Amino acid sequence: MIRIFIGYDPREAVAYHVCANSIVRHARQPVAITPLALHTLPDYRETHGDGSNQFIYSRFLLPHLTGFEGWALFMDGDMVLREDIAQLWALRDERKAVMCVQHDYKTKAQGKYLGSKNQDYPRKNWSSVVLWNCGHPANRVVTPAFVENGTGAQLHRFTWLADELIGALPREWNWLPQEFGPNPDAKLLHWTLGTPCFHEYADDPMAAEWHRERLLADYSLQRHA
Repeated sequence: MIRIFIGYDPREAVAYHVCANSIVRHARQPVAITPLALHTLPDYRETHGDGSNQFIYSRFLLPHLTGFEGWALFMDGDMVLREDIAQLWALRDERKAVMCVQHDYKTKAQGKYLGSKNQDYPRKNWSSVVLWNCGHPANRVVTPAFVENGTGAQLHRFTWLADELIGALPREWNWLPQEFGPNPDAKLLHWTLGTPCFHEYADDPMAAEWHRERLLADYSLQRHA
């Protein structure tokens, strides 16, 4: 069973459902998908005042939510899978505490969806797709209190981990079409500036794939008279 947690924000609820549908549609083995929604996390109190979405910090609760056992995958909601998620799951390395695409870029935009600021910072977007080795001893410190008291720089840069414990994933598993342009070989598309459900991003690079997935998520077979 592949355990997957997807960031959920009620301001763009459609993004979660489209992302989940793309995972299920391509999957070739069982998946367990959990929406990471703040109102379902009684052990956690959101203390941070920054961030462009409601799961900006709760994403770091995966070791706690899994009882510090096994592996789990976190994904932002503004994503669409183009391949079987099992291919990503197969890249797990027991020697690592987390695994992510280690982006190194400067953003093209100063703003993002709903008027949020879009700032450059070290390890930007590393935490948007993370394979968590929840049982790794180095992740035992990542408790709800740790997350509540941690700063964005501390958490998003995985500063509790030595660099050798942060494994690298291929860029195709967290491709940013709004920053890097189209990529026919991308396995996971991430519209980090704004999901194409927002009008100003509806025609962004590769957005047609998101709109198609939305139609598939809204599909039901009808009986013909």
